Amino acid sequence: MSVSLKDRRIILIGGAGFVGHNLAIKLHELGAKVTIIDPMSINNYYSVWLSKDPNREMYLGFLMQRQRLLDSLKIKTIHVDACDYEFLNMVMKPLEPETVIHLAAVAHIDRSNAYPYKAFQSCLTSLGSTLDVCRALGVDHTIFLSSSTAYGDFPNPVLNEDDSCSPKGVYGTLKFMGEWMVNYYRDTFDMNLTVVRPCALYGPRCISGRVIQKFIEAALTGAPITIQGTGEDKEDFTYIEDFLEGMVRVIENENSRGELFNLTSGNARSIKDVADIVNQHLPTEITYTARDNQKPSRGTMSVEKAKDLIGYWPTYDLEAGVKEYIDWYREDGDMK
Repeated sequence: MSVSLKDRRIILIGGAGFVGHNLAIKLHELGAKVTIIDPMSINNYYSVWLSKDPNREMYLGFLMQRQRLLDSLKIKTIHVDACDYEFLNMVMKPLEPETVIHLAAVAHIDRSNAYPYKAFQSCLTSLGSTLDVCRALGVDHTIFLSSSTAYGDFPNPVLNEDDSCSPKGVYGTLKFMGEWMVNYYRDTFDMNLTVVRPCALYGPRCISGRVIQKFIEAALTGAPITIQGTGEDKEDFTYIEDFLEGMVRVIENENSRGELFNLTSGNARSIKDVADIVNQHLPTEITYTARDNQKPSRGTMSVEKAKDLIGYWPTYDLEAGVKEYIDWYREDGDMK
């Protein structure tokens, strides 16, 4: 059975970030009534303004682009910290949400390791409040964005949702703990809950310091691309448009209820592949540095379950996604 997005009331918890604002726009275009709840405390205008990042001005521009897009579509952002149960309940209740998507996190392995308390609050405390408010309000469907890092080091080149998890580092551990919280609420309170594991998302208006983002920005300025390790490490790089299509399928298809899905490209590629593709479009030097051992060794995440149950079919290979991302930088990213 399917659920219509037309006029469906959807709340995105922590929805002002890279993934969230793109998802809000996508859902709005499909007719949903979208509201973002976000304290704007991570990767916000003020924190970027105070940073010493050499791309600070560009990132401030990206943040302004996000807000202008949301404002132009009249997508409301409510500045409330989801860690505060009482305030979250107060703002969610009159909105009468039918779908709630929890995206809140310090969505970066290095930053989560550096600030574990902040990462815990952002991911788990906010998730606890969200699940309990959704339970109290009788929300039809709640979705938790987990991560490929929940698996830890991949024991095999390809993993599916039934494979065991042994996360390493703060970020992956918190995401896996979040999945257990979701399972508890599902089993105890008979709630319609879904867990989604993305991997290595990339695309326009990202300021999170993801691999492909950093490689493109370096090459556009003539700086060298720096690879950690030998470049043979693989990730299931997923272009944002594929992921958004997958999330639409999760919301629309009732087969998603109670399930866990990998939502990726379904084809891991090496870091060296990424550097070479960027280098084809933006020639620059490629250099190497020591690998961060806190980062898990990953591979391909099978998307066969998502194909079978919700009709998810990713269409962007790495070459097409990187080219489209570079084109965006040239046309709209102020790095021409």
